[in-house]
Amino acid sequence: MRIGELARQAGVSTRALRYYEQQGLLPARRSTNGYRDYDESDLRLVTEIRSLLTVGFTLEDARPFVECLRAGHESGGACPESVEVYRRKIAEIDDQIRTLLGRRAEVAAQLAEACPGCALRTGGTKR
Repeated sequence: MRIGELARQAGVSTRALRYYEQQGLLPARRSTNGYRDYDESDLRLVTEIRSLLTVGFTLEDARPFVECLRAGHESGGACPESVEVYRRKIAEIDDQIRTLLGRRAEVAAQLAEACPGCALRTGGTKR
């Protein structure tokens, strides 16, 4: 399939596909007329990349998942390198949660000082 068809099926722009190619994540096969040529396995690679980006992984984080798929595994997360990226990402998220909880405690303390009788609402912003 050509680049436009892959972009349509994957729900991405052709510009994104060219960028993935430039970053070495998507193979750059050319047909005899010079057009980029993709197959179903490329669609699987792009789908994997997009799903990882959606949950906060970087393109560099996606590399082991893509390599795992290229090696013939059913899942990009089936290889030890991918599992390590998952573990590292969870640790990063845990660090961010700790940071946010610390900030929340600081803001709550400032609120209590500024407005001693004000109740601290939890669970979102209800009006």
